[in-house]
Amino acid sequence: MTVDSTAARKPRRSSSKRAGKPAASPGQPELVQLLTPEGVRVEHPDYSIDLTPEELRGLYRDMVLTRRFDAEATTLQRQGELGLWASLLGQEAAQIGSGRATRPDDYVFPTYREHGVAWCRGVDPTNLLGMFRGVNHGGWDPNENNFHLYTIVIGSQALHATGYAMGVAKDGADSAVIAYFGDGASSQGDVAEAFTFSAVYNAPVVFFCQNNQWAISEPTERQTRVPLYQRAQGYGFPGVRVDGNDVLAVLAVTKAALERARTGQGPMLIEAFTYRMGAHTTSDDPTKYRRDEEREQWEAKDPILRLRAYLESEGNADETFFAGLETEADALAKRVRDAVRTMPDPDDMAIFENIYADGHALVDEERAQFAAYQASFAEESN
Repeated sequence: MTVDSTAARKPRRSSSKRAGKPAASPGQPELVQLLTPEGVRVEHPDYSIDLTPEELRGLYRDMVLTRRFDAEATTLQRQGELGLWASLLGQEAAQIGSGRATRPDDYVFPTYREHGVAWCRGVDPTNLLGMFRGVNHGGWDPNENNFHLYTIVIGSQALHATGYAMGVAKDGADSAVIAYFGDGASSQGDVAEAFTFSAVYNAPVVFFCQNNQWAISEPTERQTRVPLYQRAQGYGFPGVRVDGNDVLAVLAVTKAALERARTGQGPMLIEAFTYRMGAHTTSDDPTKYRRDEEREQWEAKDPILRLRAYLESEGNADETFFAGLETEADALAKRVRDAVRTMPDPDDMAIFENIYADGHALVDEERAQFAAYQASFAEESN
């Protein structure tokens, strides 16, 4: 897998592909695109990518399995097995493309929706569900996969990533850091502070904004007067908008941005222009604030259907591959269901542990009160 990202480098051209920048939608800036919604390969003067058929099938597999896992988690929540779930439906290309652009020694700081990125980093999907079931505080060791725990506080992970990246630079490592957040989080003060510190200290961090156009029920146009990627200019580092439903373009742009960070050129902002096809979380009802026609327009740009069309047109995948993948997705769904329903409940008294290093009188009192309260249920049953 090779990626070129320098404007001075002439982009490679395939004999069966069309070339040129995609036209921007009315009122929208141009964006980096390498695969049209119809599944036609195009070229971009600043970013290009060459992938083998096996690598293309791998990206398709990643997106299909991630979507199936996400759908299963949503169903489990509706059945009362999870307290909440934040779906990534429609954002698979943004997450898989950027996740596959990272190296093992890079460090990832997610929000609470980066299920596809977690998949790319080797985190077991079932480990993502413990927090949403309420049986643990995260579910995985961040240092095993260089994938930080999910962050519920909106935007704070951008500061965490910046601080970590500053440390990476001081250590002299050539790895990079990537921080994920949404269009709504881009309005948070933590993100603005992260931009400031990363620019001043030339930190090797990539800010990856998944602009799914709805911060819960608030549209992007009510949060900013300029496209989000242009905000980077005011802080002194570059920004780029990429078609977030084009896994090839996201892979190429993120790979180039991470390499830029590793080579001491500082931070960069990527705005992946995509769409949240489902609800913000399972506690949300998007029909109250957006039109069905809007979703239908974006369903025509589905990232998975787009790549499938390209695979089929180029003869890089056949029905045997797609059928086998469907079987694999069914097996993953069953494994997820079984894992969730057999997760052990946590120790009731564990909430009092690891609060103070040397104990605390008030915590001791609360522990005793809670123990007595729990014991009262056993007395009543006798």
